[in-house]
Amino acid sequence: MVGLGLAPAHPAPAASPPEADIGFACDEVSCAFPSKRGSVTALEGVSFAVPPSEFVCVVGPSGCGKSTLLRIIAGLIPPTTGRVTFQGDLPAGQLRGGLVAQENGTFPWMTVLDNVAFGLEMLGTAKAPRRELARQFLDRVGLGQFAGHYPHELSVGMRQRVGIGRAFVSQAPVLLMDEPFGALDAQTRWVLQAELLRVWSADRKLVVFVTHDVEEAVLLADRVLVMTGRPGRIREDIRIPMERPRDPRADHKLVSEITWHIWRLLEEEVRSGLSVR
Repeated sequence: MVGLGLAPAHPAPAASPPEADIGFACDEVSCAFPSKRGSVTALEGVSFAVPPSEFVCVVGPSGCGKSTLLRIIAGLIPPTTGRVTFQGDLPAGQLRGGLVAQENGTFPWMTVLDNVAFGLEMLGTAKAPRRELARQFLDRVGLGQFAGHYPHELSVGMRQRVGIGRAFVSQAPVLLMDEPFGALDAQTRWVLQAELLRVWSADRKLVVFVTHDVEEAVLLADRVLVMTGRPGRIREDIRIPMERPRDPRADHKLVSEITWHIWRLLEEEVRSGLSVR
């Protein structure tokens, strides 16, 4: 059971956060990879659009192409057919998306501060301003006192916060997250979900978040894209009609209804994969 219920049910109104102006669309995106047995198609005819500042979760069984889709959006691999189009002012040389994977991906030879500043270094930002921006983010997520530490001196959850920080500080307009909390214990996962939403609310980057946890998706996202099949396709695009902060206890009925609807979309394929009838 995941949850984000620390905040009161009716918080005081907050100032509107700044909003990014970058959106994107996938248009009939397909992707095939060569293998010894011939071409293997991971995605087929995937189309959807995401406006600026939206938080979208993608759920689906293993093997349906969720990670491949993220890498295509990030520009790390090209689609075999179709295209990804960005709307808005994307400067030349700017990263499309900051990618945060389940493996935290910190560089062990760099300090926490330099890990967070790495994306800005790749963009050619001078040392002093990039380290200042990285230090400000570390202060925001409670890691300021660990700026001079190395990743092996941190817990797994703290290292994952460093990875999230690097993605935010990189100035990439889209944050792409591939099962970022999947390897964490329930308590750490719960804290980082809340931390991610807090940081996102301040910056309003467009987020595409892949997860196997259906309830996590329902509690985090504005929309949930349900992927099924091999090759993977978008089975359904579900808008989550709940304001934030979301409390699974107060919103239990609606959370359960949406969660079970998504599970029913996935159930047949999951059971088939497990040879369960």
